[in-house]
Amino acid sequence: MLILTRKTDEKIIIGDAITISIIEVRGDQVRIGVDAPKTVKVYREEVFEAIKTENKAAVASKTSLPKINIPNKK
Repeated sequence: MLILTRKTDEKIIIGDAITISIIEVRGDQVRIGVDAPKTVKVYREEVFEAIKTENKAAVASKTSLPKINIPNKK
């Protein structure tokens, strides 16, 4: 893990397309801005964990579709 120290209005550049901006530091909270392409998904950790949990639950549930009787054509 890379650990960096930044001040308000300073940035971190990731690759060619992602910029992390320090917007505000207030007490023990830091507001950041993330500028990334729309193809890059950016989540807060707790949201990402909830998505993973829901995806695992969806895969684990074995929902069966109702059986449909289709008459034979003659």
